[in-house]
Amino acid sequence: MPTNAVEHTVIIGAGQAGIQVADSLRAEGYAGAITILNDEAAFPYQRPPLSKDYLGADSTGTALPLRGPDFFAAKDVTLHAGAAVAVDTAARSVTLADGTALDYTHLVFATGAANRPLPCPGAALEGVHALRTLDDAERLQRSLSSARRVVVIGAGFIGLEFAAAARARGLEVTVLEFAARPMGRALSATASDWFTDRHRADAIDLRLNEGVAAIQQDGTGLVVESSSGNRYPADLVLYGVGVLPRTELAEAAGLATDNGILVDSALRTNVEGVLAVGDCASFPHASTGSLTRLESVQNATDHGRHAARSIMGHNGDYAETPWFWSTQGSIRLQIAGISEPTDEPVVLGDPATGKFSIALLREGVLAAVESVNSAADHIAARKLVGRGLRLDPETLADPGFSLKALAKAGIPIPA
Repeated sequence: MPTNAVEHTVIIGAGQAGIQVADSLRAEGYAGAITILNDEAAFPYQRPPLSKDYLGADSTGTALPLRGPDFFAAKDVTLHAGAAVAVDTAARSVTLADGTALDYTHLVFATGAANRPLPCPGAALEGVHALRTLDDAERLQRSLSSARRVVVIGAGFIGLEFAAAARARGLEVTVLEFAARPMGRALSATASDWFTDRHRADAIDLRLNEGVAAIQQDGTGLVVESSSGNRYPADLVLYGVGVLPRTELAEAAGLATDNGILVDSALRTNVEGVLAVGDCASFPHASTGSLTRLESVQNATDHGRHAARSIMGHNGDYAETPWFWSTQGSIRLQIAGISEPTDEPVVLGDPATGKFSIALLREGVLAAVESVNSAADHIAARKLVGRGLRLDPETLADPGFSLKALAKAGIPIPA
């Protein structure tokens, strides 16, 4: 591939989405120059394992790379260590922290998201951790080696993944969640209730409807005071109370934002030549048209592929079915589609066995499937969700029903 091409695509962000854009551009035959701006010192790495395997007692402490060490040379992609500090869309130029200016033909924001700050006194005390980056995980790993009691603030995916990892190390774990159920934004009430019972059975003290009021120093340790007035001693506190899209640079450059950088169905922003992908992008949902921002590897990867096609001149709409996963100890949760609180849940299988799925029907149409330790159901669900399939709850609940068989049947998409 030529290195003196006139075209130049600059990608701000070296996470899953940004790396995928570069990879897919080359796969699509793009011959221009590609530069990825990496604002972390580490070689581009996978984030999901940081809250799971990386924190295990037998962890090697080595992050998993997003691509092999030869990828950048083989694909003729420049990985530039340094953050972008300004974008001039009129001049089509990006200024870096060291004063370097890069001209671009196409610019891709893959800036991701940052942890939402913990809004309570004591959040900045030593021993209080967030978990987003490799640096965060390394600090947390060191602290875990000497901890005995852990308090987790927030029962979302990250909080419960960490809680399970800490419990597997034999630590005392308390989880405080201000909402009425864990993973409430992502799961049906049926699935949330099952996870509540399961984590409590694993000796995790999961406390619902109980937020955090303050964190205080207590000798060499910490005390977390909850919104209920309870006090929980801890050697280590981890909080996971959501994330915020990193849009500051885009806003300063004049890009439209609304809970993310606004893009159209081709992932293009309101400024010519500029796209946004992954956690930082707010895009129109293919089915509803409503603005959606998703935080998942699938979305980052598929956004990267679609953005590359858009840069190459293809005008198709982004319409991939979203899917997610979370590993919490021995529990593998996989979700296809996005559920809503009013969806009708139908349980497939026996939750008592620890292997089952929940089909979510929206006015009789399959909208999402939540699978627990049931990979076959999840793979089938990814083929079925989003096809407008109208299914009968009694048929779904029949012991002989199989999502896998339904997917293999090749049911046509309704007109």
